[in-house]
Parts: sequence; structure tokens; C-alpha cells
Amino acid sequence: MDLRDSPDEAEFRLGVKTWLEENLPAGDPKEWSRKIYDAGYAGLTWPEEYGGRGAPYSHQAIVLEEFARAEAPPHMGVIGLGMAGPTIMAHGTEEQKRRYLPKILSAEDIWCQGFSEPGAGSDLSAVRTSIEARNGSFVVNGQKVWSSFAHIADHCILVGRSDPDSQRHEGLTYIIVDMKAPGVEVRPLRQITGEAEFNEIFLTDVEVPEENLLGEIGSGWQVAMTTLLHERGTLGFALGGALEAQVQKLVTLTKERGADDPIIRDRVAQEWIELQALKLTNYRSLSTLMQTGIPGPEGSVSKLHWSEQNQRLTKLAMELLEGEDDGYWRHQQLRSRGNTIEAGTSEILRNIIAERVLGLPRSR
Repeated sequence: MDLRDSPDEAEFRLGVKTWLEENLPAGDPKEWSRKIYDAGYAGLTWPEEYGGRGAPYSHQAIVLEEFARAEAPPHMGVIGLGMAGPTIMAHGTEEQKRRYLPKILSAEDIWCQGFSEPGAGSDLSAVRTSIEARNGSFVVNGQKVWSSFAHIADHCILVGRSDPDSQRHEGLTYIIVDMKAPGVEVRPLRQITGEAEFNEIFLTDVEVPEENLLGEIGSGWQVAMTTLLHERGTLGFALGGALEAQVQKLVTLTKERGADDPIIRDRVAQEWIELQALKLTNYRSLSTLMQTGIPGPEGSVSKLHWSEQNQRLTKLAMELLEGEDDGYWRHQQLRSRGNTIEAGTSEILRNIIAERVLGLPRSR
């Protein structure tokens, strides 16, 4: 395939770059998200009837890439835009679409995800949070963990077990939980960086209206697969853009600290090569998405590659600094430890790649 931008894509990319130059620094996160929406860069690929622009996926990839290169903050509603919104469009009722989708785009409503659990980790089929149908509504009890934005979220897309006797993928149900409902408690998780980006969610007899069901009772696994595929569908371009900025910073640091060491130069060159491989993988994944309209499992390759390369790259930067207290690279090294956990652990992603990309037999 031709990896260069088409004339239309080149014009669009120039417009994104110009807009970023004119509007950075970002300022307040909510106001910045609204500016992204007003500029037409939120929900680019969404159908126009739901407030999007019906743009091609290549335009979405360009926005993610250029925002990452410019180190611009993303839209606050990343989970709403990339996960909840596409799932609601695929499985929601018309009333759900009218109610939720516009406020996702404008960042009026912030969403979080209730998938991972302390006893299940990234294995969604092992969740034990209960969803009990009772008197025309659902009652939810359980605990979720590693939930980004839960401390500021208005809604949560949540998967739980509606059949207590079921195992694995059977008996799961997918619902939308009001994060302000009685019985919902959020506890921030302090990370090694000192920040608290992730949260635990405790749910005690939380009542959820039956109209908040997505899909059908017991079909939660199929609905959740839509969410996870879209989570990693064009994610690789944001990750690739961020990694490109990191590689450039590493090159600058090497010129200052280790340019005469041939081993260091080889290691930096390897990081540049790995970056090019990630870019090519992202384009292959994009080609599949543009042909089918459905993200494929290749997104798991990009996420796995990026997370492990970013850890390796930041470690090399710290070696070049020889223990000096550099605020930027020290923070990046500490934060990178979470890369191989968030959006699917490396172990889970390797299983997905083995089974769905390489066609190997299931591990269990």
C-alpha cells in the first residue's frame, strides 16, 4: 500500500497541525475538550446523525497522531469516544443513542469502564460482580479496579455476572451505571509516580434501571468484545505518535550524553527501528479497519509493542543520565510501569495475538 498521505489526507493533516499551533497550550481540560469538539475533531468517524462528521478512519488516525506528536492533551472523554460511544451505536436503543452520544462528544458527560476486577485482572470472563434482575431493574454488587476517570465520571460501562451459576463467557450482562447513584463508592489508587489516575469502584446494592441494559441479558461478552475492539482500533496511532516524540527526545539526550559510545548509539538506533515497525503495523491495522469497518485484533500487537518499548526506552534514558535526578525522564520511567497493565496486560495481549492473529490453539 502507499503509506503517503493522499492529497485529501495531507490537506486534513495540515489543518490539524495549524489548529494545534493556534490553540496550544490547552488550559482547562474540560474547556480544551469542548474546543476539540467545536473544531470537529471529536467523534470524527461517527455518523453525522449522532453528531460526528462521518469522516474516514484515516482522518481519525491523523488526529491521534498529530495530537500525540504535539504532546497535546486528548479529549477528556477518551473512554466515551473510543469505547462507550461505539458500543452504544452498535448495541444501544435509539433512546440510548439520543441520550448519551451528544454529551460524549461535547465532554458534558465523562465515562469510565468497569471491566477489570481484583480477582480477574484483565480476564473479563472471570468477573464475579453480580447483576441481579429485581422488580424491573438491576441490582449490582461487586468491585472493579484500574478504572481511569472513575473519580470524575458520570457514567460507567460495566460487565457483571447475571447468572451466578455460569462460568467463563456465559451469563455475563453489560449495563450502564450512573456513577452518582447511591451505593457507588470510588477510591483513587496512588501510583508510584505519586499521581492517582486509576481507581477502585465499590458497588453495594446499586440500582440500575432496566433501560440501561446494553444488548440482552446474558449477551454481555459479545457486547464487551465490541468495546475492546474499538478500544484498540486506532489506538496504535496515538501510541505511535507519542513514541515518536519520546524517540526524538532520546536522540537529543544521546547527542548530549552518549553520542561517542557505539553501544549506546546502536541501542538508540534499535529504538528508532522499532518505532518504524510499529508505524507499519498501525497502517496494516488501519487498512483492515477501512476495508471492514470493524477493528481487528492487530491493535493488540500495537499496544503490546508500544508498552514494552516505552519501558525499555525510558530505562535507556535513565542510564544516560547516570542517576541524575531528571524530573521528566524519571517520571516517564516510573509511569511506564503501568503501560503493560492498562488497556490489557501484556500476558492477555499475547494470548489474543496467539489465538486471533497467529491462529494458535487456545491456552486453556
